[in-house]
Order: sequence, then C-alpha cells, then structure tokens
Amino acid sequence: MPLLDAGTPFPDLVVDLADGRRQVRVRDELAGHFGVVLFNRGSWCPYCNAQLRSFQRVADRFAAAGVRVLALSVDDEATTKEMVDKLGLGFPVGHSADARMVADATGAFVNEDPLHLQSTGFVLDPEGRVVVSVYSSGAIGRLVPEDVLGLVAYVKDHAGH
Repeated sequence: MPLLDAGTPFPDLVVDLADGRRQVRVRDELAGHFGVVLFNRGSWCPYCNAQLRSFQRVADRFAAAGVRVLALSVDDEATTKEMVDKLGLGFPVGHSADARMVADATGAFVNEDPLHLQSTGFVLDPEGRVVVSVYSSGAIGRLVPEDVLGLVAYVKDHAGH
C-alpha cells in the first residue's frame, strides 16, 4: 500500500455519492480546481463530524479560492445521507467505500473491526496531483481548512496557478 507523495497523480477512484448523482470519478469531480479529498471514519466519529463541519463553514472562502471538497466513508448510503443533512454539508460526500480497495490505491490506514478507513486527507492541484497528504492511524491528525487555504495560496503564488 503505497503512500501518495507530493507530485503523485491521485488514483482514479470512483465514488458513489449520497446526493443522488450516482457515481463520480474523484479526479473528474475536482478537475481544474484545487481539491480536498477527505476520508472519514464514519458518521459515528465526533472528530470526523467536526472536520466535515469545519470544511462546510469555509465553503464561501474555498469557492473564492477555487478549492473543491469531496469526502468519503464506508458508511452506507442512508447513513451518509442522514449525516450530510444533519451537518448541512454542501460538498459531495461518498458512501459505501471499499476500505481495502481505497487503502490499496491511496495508502490510507484501515481499521479492521469494525472495518473503516482512518482519517486521511489529500490536497490536489488542478491537474489532479497530490500537493500534500495527511495520514492518520486513528481518530486525530487531519487536514484543517485554514491550513488548506494557506497552502493553496502559497502554491498559487509560487507556481503560477
């Protein structure tokens, strides 16, 4: 399970969305924009819910900076829809992820019992390459919106994006 280093193209993951749009390819959904991909442990995780809410709270700032967000967990569709509604999330949220397949493609850590992905985050450039990856082996240690906004501003200033 390789870790995704800076400059690595993000894998061609297909995600089932809870908003009724069926499936999207992560790279297609974020193409042409800086992107944030968040794997969360599930709707039961208070740290994950806080992270998702924090990204929603800065939605206007992310839109102004040209940053799109996509989240994913192993939760089933009904549970994911309930969480999206409860948290008021406006960005795409995927459900029913195959934890082992996602881990094989991205290097994310997997909890075996109960089976779920550990918190993992990626910032992608507009070409779909990893700018930074944040891997956690447990509940804490994750991307925060202010860091993402600062990183994107830095990359734009120094790379001409």
